[in-house]
Amino acid sequence: MTPGNELLFLALGGSGEIGMNVNLYGCQGKWVMVDLGLTFADPAYPGVELVLPDLTFIEERRDDLLGIVLTHGHEDHIGALPYLAADLGVPLYATPFTAGLIRLKLEEEGLTSEVELNVIENEGSFALGPFGFRYVPLAHSIPEGNAVLIDTPYGRIFHTGDWKLDEKPLLGQPSTPEELTAIGDEGVLALVCDSTNVFNPEASGSEGDVREGLMQTVAGAKGRVLVTTFASNAARLQTLGEVAAATGRRLCVAGRSLDRIISTAKAAGYLKDFPPTVDWDDVMALPHNEVMIIATGGQGEARAALSRIAFDSHPIKLDAGDTVVFSSKQIPGNEIAIGRIQNALAAKGVLMVTDRQAEVHVSGHPGRPELEAMYRWVRPQILLPVHGERRHMAEQARLGLASGIPHAVVQSNGDLLRLAPNGPEIIGHEATGRLVLDGDVILPADGATMNERRKVALHGQISVAVALDGKGRVLGTPALRTQGVPVEEDKAAFLDEAAEEAAAAVAKGSLDEEALRERVRLAVRRTATRWTGKKPVVDVLLIRA
Repeated sequence: MTPGNELLFLALGGSGEIGMNVNLYGCQGKWVMVDLGLTFADPAYPGVELVLPDLTFIEERRDDLLGIVLTHGHEDHIGALPYLAADLGVPLYATPFTAGLIRLKLEEEGLTSEVELNVIENEGSFALGPFGFRYVPLAHSIPEGNAVLIDTPYGRIFHTGDWKLDEKPLLGQPSTPEELTAIGDEGVLALVCDSTNVFNPEASGSEGDVREGLMQTVAGAKGRVLVTTFASNAARLQTLGEVAAATGRRLCVAGRSLDRIISTAKAAGYLKDFPPTVDWDDVMALPHNEVMIIATGGQGEARAALSRIAFDSHPIKLDAGDTVVFSSKQIPGNEIAIGRIQNALAAKGVLMVTDRQAEVHVSGHPGRPELEAMYRWVRPQILLPVHGERRHMAEQARLGLASGIPHAVVQSNGDLLRLAPNGPEIIGHEATGRLVLDGDVILPADGATMNERRKVALHGQISVAVALDGKGRVLGTPALRTQGVPVEEDKAAFLDEAAEEAAAAVAKGSLDEEALRERVRLAVRRTATRWTGKKPVVDVLLIRA
């Protein structure tokens, strides 16, 4: 697939899911990529933390790829860069704060000399082949959230990235309604738009409002206060710094990602008035009512600071009467992990405040009123919902059509969409998929390794060693070892019977090694199924004398 005299759109991630955003635009033989993110693994990927997009489609066409344009610095938009960008071999483009975060990632992987990173000034413009790009600042929960206005010979695209409306932003100056209306006046072919909060009937709210809620919560607390939030939410960090100063509390930061965000934000000109921090040992020596801690881990991450504090494996300690404020939204799927930490905190007598009890968090994504406002300002011919599960994107398509947008397309990862001319039309489907970062190795998410691990996790594993003489007869008793097979106190009896079945299987047919190994494997697995109802993975080692 090489783009002709047309404008194409193809999502390799982020359409039909929240996270792992990767979008391609094709025109006159060339492609550009907007964002290259990852997502975090769920229990379907045992032993894995990070899930990456499968870029086979564009890797096979890398000679036609002109560059990767990044909208902002969240992991679901830039997180896959250190693992996949070097193989693509194209330059990256980002505004200063986002570029700072990317640079840290490239340095950690030793890739600074292999990946070209171009820093574009805020509201700056640049061109790649037939594409022109201009960054358009929008409010979000991280500095330098940007839409990208893409000029092509076949029409203009307004690609929102992640965004919201905020009348009282604490960091940065988002575009005004008048500036967005001017973009609409110039004509917009397609609005490619964040769908995350489309079911919210109200606007997401302002960071300025959160400041008041946090101020009241912290001012009313008696003991230590720990606030956990997304590390990347530098506007929230600015708010928390102001709250700490106003309430007379010394500030302590717990979490490497927080340290990185703070240093990067300061280097980009943000957090100029952020108060000086004290280290862990000093904060524990202060009176409880003079302490405020910002910590990572509000989503229940086992290795993050909050979890370690909750389970007493961190130098910072919390006592009865202290308060933990969850200044973040609970991401679906994290309920059990978050509940585990909250139960541990409750057992200590720690008080907890979430957005259900006080206004301590606002989302960084647009609710319905904000989407409708954007539609009025930009007035696209086509609405293309992205950044959402299928239900989110379908609902935004309905909202857009009801708001007077002529066309709306609900596409999925892999759907090849012609936007112009004679569009919108889905004209094909390309292969997409997922990869996992397993240790230091990138593997197919549904390949042999992950499938084997799922089977072992579900059923357990048995190793069988059978010694054979020169005539193929069993020498002694086959040796078996189990892992994760639910036999417990019956284990000895089970192993005896399984060994007998393994020995009997040897005598039942051909001495061909593969056939013999398979007979033993099936015999042992049938025995395990009789005893446990499980079908463990059985590995057979034949030892010939």
